[in-house]
Amino acid sequence: MGSFYTRSENGIYRPQISVYHRDDEYNPSGFNTLWSMQDQHFWYRGRHRFLLKALDRFMPKTHSPRRAIDLGGGVGGWVRYLADRRGEHFQKIALADSSQVALSMAGNILPPGVDRYQIDLMNLGWVDEWDIAFMLDVIEHIPDDIRAVRQAAKALKPGGLMFVATPAFQQFWSYNDDLANHLRRYTRSDFKAIAERTGLKLLDSRYFMFLLSPLYLLSRLKPGFDKLSQEEKRKVVEDQHRVPAAPLNAALTAVFAAESPLGHWLSFPWGTSVLGVFQKCSHS
Repeated sequence: MGSFYTRSENGIYRPQISVYHRDDEYNPSGFNTLWSMQDQHFWYRGRHRFLLKALDRFMPKTHSPRRAIDLGGGVGGWVRYLADRRGEHFQKIALADSSQVALSMAGNILPPGVDRYQIDLMNLGWVDEWDIAFMLDVIEHIPDDIRAVRQAAKALKPGGLMFVATPAFQQFWSYNDDLANHLRRYTRSDFKAIAERTGLKLLDSRYFMFLLSPLYLLSRLKPGFDKLSQEEKRKVVEDQHRVPAAPLNAALTAVFAAESPLGHWLSFPWGTSVLGVFQKCSHS
């Protein structure tokens, strides 16, 4: 890895630079909720399935060892899902985040051999290091999203792939975006512009969570929400992000599961999320 990262006593690799994690915006207590959701909640199950199908479509079929990293991966739900289902295709899978709390919690759920890195997305320190990078529901939080994508692109090997997922369409903006500290939502056209500004090639972009978008919109309608206190607002959002009752969660999981492979056979006209597959040019 070079000397930019050094492994600490708790097994987390830390950079030479100091990393600032915005605890005021991303309260460590929220990671407890996130941790409990990532295995069971229908939304995470559906996103993971949709992303895995995209990975299967675009990952080279060669048997050469690959190195993959999840940038801004929180407590590691996607990394564990990937390692469990496609681990044999990778020489190394790593988790990276700015939060020491998230990385420490991830150590309890990740399989052996997964490295954890504390990172600054504005200064990753890697050049031509990874074959595949994931940025899943990350760049909508970042003021300078283009710089973050450029840093991730710099960390990729020539020909490497980057999978980016974000919330879609400003028309779907709700109080949840405000409380989640989102700065923007994206469209396929936005992903095309990102590719042009970063020198990446956009191989594919498509919306998902199409079938459940009406339910999403209904769940975000709450008359009088603006009149609630900040604590009351957080309680509403926290309740909405809990795993639903088992029968409902199973039904919603089944509906969302239908989007893979359906959403890869045809292009949904909209969805509440959008996935882009980018590639670093071989001559970059």
